[in-house]
Amino acid sequence: MDFKDKIMGWYGVHHRKLPWRDTTDPYKIWLSEIILQQTRVQQGLPYYLKFTEAFPTITDFANASEDYILKLWEGLGYYSRARNMYKTANHIVEKLGSEFPKSYADLIQLKGIGDYTASAISSFSANEIHAVVDGNVFRVLSRIYGIGTPIDSSLGKKEFKNLASELICSNNPGLFNQSIMEFGAIQCTPKNPKCESCPFQDSCLAFAENKTDELPKKKNTIKQRTRYFDYIIWVHKNQTTIKKRTEKDIWQNLFDFPLIEHSVQKNEQQIIDQLNQSTPTSFTVISVTAPIKHILSHQKLWVRFWRLKVTDLDFFKNNDLIVSFDELDKYAFPKVVDNYLSTHEFE
Repeated sequence: MDFKDKIMGWYGVHHRKLPWRDTTDPYKIWLSEIILQQTRVQQGLPYYLKFTEAFPTITDFANASEDYILKLWEGLGYYSRARNMYKTANHIVEKLGSEFPKSYADLIQLKGIGDYTASAISSFSANEIHAVVDGNVFRVLSRIYGIGTPIDSSLGKKEFKNLASELICSNNPGLFNQSIMEFGAIQCTPKNPKCESCPFQDSCLAFAENKTDELPKKKNTIKQRTRYFDYIIWVHKNQTTIKKRTEKDIWQNLFDFPLIEHSVQKNEQQIIDQLNQSTPTSFTVISVTAPIKHILSHQKLWVRFWRLKVTDLDFFKNNDLIVSFDELDKYAFPKVVDNYLSTHEFE
């Protein structure tokens, strides 16, 4: 039995039943693939269901506002995915007559779609012979074939793509791609792979050489940047101020509160002194949280939330949006801010 027969036979018995596997609609497959980038299935599934209910077609998606898209995406992270999806949806509606492409050649031209996503959509919706290579596939192939080439090198990406293309089942490429990705997701896992029940146990080089913990290899280590955020929640009766993050930084186009950022942690008195110097009105400290750790892919944030009472909000009118606390749930916030709002009461 060769590789494709083993992997597809395993899939027939062990695969999870997921809604995007029951369709050949390239729009819905695209939704699932973008949502599941950098996201576990159990976290992404509710978002997929929420988006397909809110936007049954690509036209519905394009006709929504970007703010609404970001609000539905709230908590999923990597918000550039949602912004790129919105641009792509509008391009398809305006330039392609609302017809979502199925071919790899057309898909690869779209914003936010690279080789992996184009391969996935074209093979799942049109059965085109394009091998997918994602983190799961890298792991499966590197272990079974004992490949130590770093997966984040150009040589490694080419080597694994070529191997996956050699192995793919030409009669049913979509099923093969689903099979190898699912195998990596639930059998050949990053930690504690289920080697004792693996159909490749007798041929897996990593298992034979006790190297499952070493493969796949990467050459680049990501340096993590540390940032210190102090969010200022001005309180006047039932109102506060928020602003849209328009700069090229994390959480672009999401909303948050006025922010003081430092490269090192400041104590509370230092923040109060800074506010006294920069704020053209007097204030009273209602509360301040202890620093909250929030981890992003390349950054570690330490976040505090300050609630400060003021006599009016007039001096914010030029730069910030004045809203009632009851209206905050209409806006898309970063997860760390949304978590704070969902666990604190406002008078």
